[in-house]
Amino acid sequence: MTDWSRLHHAYGSAEDIPTLLDRISSEPTNELWSDLWSALCHQGSVYPASFEVLPWLAGMAGGDDREQVVHALTLAGAIMAGAEQSHGAGDVRTRHAAEVETLLTVVNRHLRTASDRTDYVYLLETMLGLEGVVGWSEDLAWGLTNEEYEVVCPGCRTGLFVVLGERGFFSTSEDYALADHDVETRPLRPADPAGLDGIGRRLHDLARSDGHPEVAHTLTQVFGHATCPDCETDFPVADRISAGWPTAQ
Repeated sequence: MTDWSRLHHAYGSAEDIPTLLDRISSEPTNELWSDLWSALCHQGSVYPASFEVLPWLAGMAGGDDREQVVHALTLAGAIMAGAEQSHGAGDVRTRHAAEVETLLTVVNRHLRTASDRTDYVYLLETMLGLEGVVGWSEDLAWGLTNEEYEVVCPGCRTGLFVVLGERGFFSTSEDYALADHDVETRPLRPADPAGLDGIGRRLHDLARSDGHPEVAHTLTQVFGHATCPDCETDFPVADRISAGWPTAQ
């Protein structure tokens, strides 16, 4: 039996967590899930209490309500994406290996049936978090759902937007979203799918096989090349996204 009073989360003692879990189990709402997420994975930070919720999340992920399943899976993935942080909970991947295996089985099943693009992208990121893939398990969904990454040019060190979506596929150093004039841009050069390897190849092929060709196409841009409009330096987009990660994947 977990002694929640001996654990902490983002706001202090975790003794309030059992009540919150009971409320979600009986009458789930987005607000309650947001409260749980904020306590256990606040701005990506995790705590000893975060990992103690994994058995409950694995149970919720085995339910029939897809919305609640997705809530449980994405929170579990975000928690496990922080497994290498200095959280004070020890070797959580070994201790919670059974729950992680269960959650991975469920997320892979739901990936194959996800029809909503946003849900699909978050489930992809969840899969990576559960597997322990550094970097992409925290940054993949943010860039694909917000349709941009912010990177630094390796040549002139200018901050750049790499834009991916309805506005097009380009790089710019200007605030394109708020500009009242045409901004200077350079088109992205997508990778040839046949030439992809590593994590890029895996994610692209998964998106294609799961029936999400638009996500697969966007991933060729993420793993393609960009040009800095200020100094004309060419660079691989994924390398600049991962530049600040502890370990490149």
